Amino acid sequence: MKNSILKINLVVVAVVALSGYSLRLSAQQLRADNIDEVLSAMTLEEKCHLVLGCGMHFNDEAKFPGTAGSTFSIARLGIPETYCADSQQGLRMQDHRNWDHRDYYPTDFVASMTLASTWDREAAFKVGQGIGNEVREFGLDWILSPSMNLIRNALCGRNHEYYSEDPYLSGTIAAGYVRGVQSEGTAACPKHFIANNQETNRNSNISQMSQRALREIYLKAFEIVVKEGEPWTIMTSYNKLNGPYTLQNRDLLTTIVRDEWGWKGMYVSDWNAGDNAVAAMQAGNDMLQPGNDRQYQAILEAAKSGELSMDVLNANVKRILEYIVKTHNFKGYQYSNEPDLKAHAQVVREVGADGIVLLSNNGILPLTGKRVALFGCTSYDWISGGSGFGGTTVGHYTVSLVEGLRSAGYEVYKPLISTYLKHIADEEKRLFPNGRPAFSLMPPARAEEKSFTAEEMAAAIDGSDVAIISLGRKSGEAADRNATDFYLKEGEKALIKQVSEAYHAKGKKVVVLLDICSPIDVASWQSQIDALVCTWQGGQESGFSVADVLSGKVNPSGKLPMTFQINYGDAYADKNFPGEVDDKTLGAMFMWGYNKDQAQKERKPQANIDFTNYEEDIYVGYRYFDSFGKPVAYPFGYGLSYTTFGYSDAAVKVEGDTYTVSVKVTNKGDRAGRNVVELFVAAPNSKKLNKPAKELRNYAKTRLLQPGESEVVTMQLKTQDMASFNEKASAWKTDAGRYDFLICSSASDVEAKVSANVKAWTQKVHNVLQPNVKLNLLKR
Repeated sequence: MKNSILKINLVVVAVVALSGYSLRLSAQQLRADNIDEVLSAMTLEEKCHLVLGCGMHFNDEAKFPGTAGSTFSIARLGIPETYCADSQQGLRMQDHRNWDHRDYYPTDFVASMTLASTWDREAAFKVGQGIGNEVREFGLDWILSPSMNLIRNALCGRNHEYYSEDPYLSGTIAAGYVRGVQSEGTAACPKHFIANNQETNRNSNISQMSQRALREIYLKAFEIVVKEGEPWTIMTSYNKLNGPYTLQNRDLLTTIVRDEWGWKGMYVSDWNAGDNAVAAMQAGNDMLQPGNDRQYQAILEAAKSGELSMDVLNANVKRILEYIVKTHNFKGYQYSNEPDLKAHAQVVREVGADGIVLLSNNGILPLTGKRVALFGCTSYDWISGGSGFGGTTVGHYTVSLVEGLRSAGYEVYKPLISTYLKHIADEEKRLFPNGRPAFSLMPPARAEEKSFTAEEMAAAIDGSDVAIISLGRKSGEAADRNATDFYLKEGEKALIKQVSEAYHAKGKKVVVLLDICSPIDVASWQSQIDALVCTWQGGQESGFSVADVLSGKVNPSGKLPMTFQINYGDAYADKNFPGEVDDKTLGAMFMWGYNKDQAQKERKPQANIDFTNYEEDIYVGYRYFDSFGKPVAYPFGYGLSYTTFGYSDAAVKVEGDTYTVSVKVTNKGDRAGRNVVELFVAAPNSKKLNKPAKELRNYAKTRLLQPGESEVVTMQLKTQDMASFNEKASAWKTDAGRYDFLICSSASDVEAKVSANVKAWTQKVHNVLQPNVKLNLLKR
């Protein structure tokens, strides 16, 4: 009897085993044309796993150590892992791997505001293409960029990752970047959606704003990138918006972006964002990263109970599968680990130079004297980009200012080199007695400036033809800059005064370079110097890029993507920005490497860290300064050249709902150069209707024009592009009337004006995302 039972059991086991084997053999294998069939073949448990990520890959034994994570694999259905990496300036991953003699150094591309300062969609495409290629050739699938939140305030810690204060410029540069990334078959991921315009308390802060500001300013940049760039994925942000977390807000993710804009891609959360996994699924946030068991159990139980509709979960899973079938790993791409780093370095050098903005020039630039004295710690500790996961990559190198100038044929005064190297080393010991942290989301403190004796200064003047002073600012993720960081430190002010007075007394001139991550005060001290150059942060080749511009090899053509205000507090948004360090951020500072004394020094009380009221409404950046007649240090769109340009034959042609504006641009100087033409539109009765005085609606950059050469630049826009959002009607409306089309060299400099009658236009949209508090909104 026992033997009979044993035989029966063995038969049962064999049948079950063979059934499982048969199931594996007969299971659908994922292809681009059978996603629905594979979805039907998936178990509930598999679906609940797929909507959760598998990050982060910080383990040294991971396949791609130092990367952000991966997606869940299901071998029986032919669903592979796909891999993602952080960064805005390039692929972030570990440079060396265990038991592997090779190195893995991706390119350190330019910081975002440097790219935006080119005002060049093609430059954005080239940078995106280079990053997309490196993702592909290093074996990954997906880059978590571009970051494209608006620069609402000069102190935001992640401004170096963002493009502009203007949604049109931000959206179009981001769209070029996305197209470049995806031209390589790599997935792009615009982020952080939406209104993540500060780092203070970013995980629970509520951004509270009007529907109009949300639609016209903050959503508009993402709408442009969705419609022009068609990104495969979008990352939702940490913060809340008018109540719920962004990733748990169905009106935001589904009603607006999917239903109104027609986007078909996959949402992914920021890492560890939100507080309700089921609500995120219901909102349409398809994937939660990095994923955890608590979220898995919550989603599984909700699906079993009916709280989470299977239709909703299936839609989330289907969008993930639609992403997966596009990826390199799904297609079995045999990556080389050898992208063309030399070609990408050339892109960095060229784009870095094109993004440099010449702010003032009293006849000293381009430099003709060949002997230069470099002052300022930043001259010897050059900053290529910001810190944090979206900042500078683990690049192979950064070309120093010294190397760049020497390569251009300049003689750098040697005694200052040794003096500064010793000073910086001494400062390093003072600031970091236990050594620098291996990694920091926020930048470590930088050396204070040194002063010089009269003898040292006299020797430097005797040994050089011109003085160059470099001022640096670096910011990063997880904390905003302090309000005092907007202004120069006492040591910086003293250095400028000492060098300028000494050099001017001998008939020699002084140039200041701004190696900065965000606007700073320049108005209070720039009268002391002879030229001011905003180099921004140009990535690994930045020393070469700066030298190319200072020498005149490249004629500067960069334009500011944001306003330089005179004082902090001049912008209306400044009153509702947490410009000091709070207790929560203080804890993060300890975690990421600041010692106690440094952190306590930064700690000051601040209000409203749990919410931010966007009371400036639509009046961000130049929209505020222009509309309310507030003076600025340098306006949005400003930038000089070594040549001059003339504008003539401006015209506007109307064909149905399309307006084509043209202007003839002529190089009137004696040097070849490129020029940015900025098209602003001024609506009739703008003050009465509470509209900005003018708004950027298009732009174009000329080819390299030789002296005396001309190019006719044309720019188009449609009636709907001139619309404002009417909250009462919940509609986009273009009011009928005569509109001025302003051809500008900056927001404050109108070079030509043409006008045309515009017919009324209206488009109703969903009445969603109202603020949950009463806001005291600014009006004209």
